[in-house]
Amino acid sequence: MKLTSRIFLLLFFLPALWACSQKTFDEMANDMAGKSPIVRSTEIKDSMEQYVLLDSREKEEYQVSHIAGSRWVGYDNFDLAQLNDLPKDSKIVVYCSVGYRSGKVVEKLMKSGFSNVQNLWGGIFYWVNMGYEVENEKGVTPDIHPYSAKWGKWLNKGTKKYE
Repeated sequence: MKLTSRIFLLLFFLPALWACSQKTFDEMANDMAGKSPIVRSTEIKDSMEQYVLLDSREKEEYQVSHIAGSRWVGYDNFDLAQLNDLPKDSKIVVYCSVGYRSGKVVEKLMKSGFSNVQNLWGGIFYWVNMGYEVENEKGVTPDIHPYSAKWGKWLNKGTKKYE
């Protein structure tokens, strides 16, 4: 990458990074959700069996921990064919770390005809911060993948574990 390109990227992204560092979790989560319909953890916690939960984080993140009963679909390699078994009117909640990736997956699902899809506001970070459990293949775990050190600052509970 040329030096001028690096300088441009630095000048372009530095204000955005600074603005993100000045926000509260709520402001950041609202921004990350974009225009996708949202649902809060508190709204679904006691009726989880009614929803198909889709985890749109990367496989390494999912393997560290995920919300019980969720189905991994990923983000970078998300493929609608993974959901061929679901009726288009299924009650679907998609989550990621804080809401950006899941918001994009929600948009794709809606464009493909799914009619009852929502983004979990604040993602798995908010879920864990509320004191709700996550699990891995061994059972309930305190571990949570923070995605990166930058994003891990939003985790107030759990044990940050990079896989």
